[in-house]
Amino acid sequence: MEFDEISGKIWMDGKIIDWKDAQIHVMSHVVHYGTSVFEGIRSYEIDGKPAVFRLEEHVKRLFNSAKIYKMPMPYTEEEVCEAIKEVIKVNNYTDCYIRPIAYRGYKELGVSPLNCPVSLAIGAWEWGAYLGEEGLANGVNIGVSSWRKPAVSTFPNVAKAGANYMLSQLANMEAQDNGYDEALLLDVNGLVAEGSGENVFLIKDGVIYTPTLSSSLLEGITRDSVMKIAEDLGYEILVQPLPRDLLYIADEIFFTGTAAEVTPIRSMDHRIIGEGKRGPVTEKIQSTFFKIIKGEIEDKYGWFTIVD
Repeated sequence: MEFDEISGKIWMDGKIIDWKDAQIHVMSHVVHYGTSVFEGIRSYEIDGKPAVFRLEEHVKRLFNSAKIYKMPMPYTEEEVCEAIKEVIKVNNYTDCYIRPIAYRGYKELGVSPLNCPVSLAIGAWEWGAYLGEEGLANGVNIGVSSWRKPAVSTFPNVAKAGANYMLSQLANMEAQDNGYDEALLLDVNGLVAEGSGENVFLIKDGVIYTPTLSSSLLEGITRDSVMKIAEDLGYEILVQPLPRDLLYIADEIFFTGTAAEVTPIRSMDHRIIGEGKRGPVTEKIQSTFFKIIKGEIEDKYGWFTIVD
């Protein structure tokens, strides 16, 4: 769905307003310097009601990102959680994607953001499979980007900040130009980092591997969820630095993320991974993940917040 087709409501600085009226001034600090932090959250329909996936963890990360960038949040975490529920209800959504964003607004310009007020907006819309339903079933084709993730002493990769995603845009556009569905980025040392908006896992000889945070990646909440599921399914998970060449000889690779959910990778740099389709370990993890989010098996992890 394109945004110009949406006629819903957005929560903006404490008020519910029409989607078309959610505007900021062109001289807002965020427009010029990228001073925003945000989250991507999904709600799924369970027993006819919206069930928000790991709501409190997402909001906590939003506040942590703001803290790193010295952005004083004008609301409490509890108030933001309630506002997210309000947005879902006022739009009559069950399955939807939710985007809270805090940003430096309109007062003055200059590199220092400290005198510019912090605003908060929350939008929601219906959004299907990020890399396509076909990708969820049969895998996507990925290329390693020529762009590198910055060193951990350069940008705070732990923060989910708008400015960080300029790099993601470059990598994603390059991937599309080269005929790939998505990009995979390496860190400054040439080790595996993450996709342009996803974390990555690979499987070799029955063991699951994923890069460490020191490889300049975002600590994904879906990443954490998949690790818990995999552990409960009896798989060994190793979190360690991963060389690029290990990608090519992996038995299976998959992406995780709020938008991507659990998406298998069928090829990397025109090299077929495994049998060129979703592998058995990926399928088992993906199947369990989707059964949880569809309410087909018990949410023993306490991941859902039901919106009444």
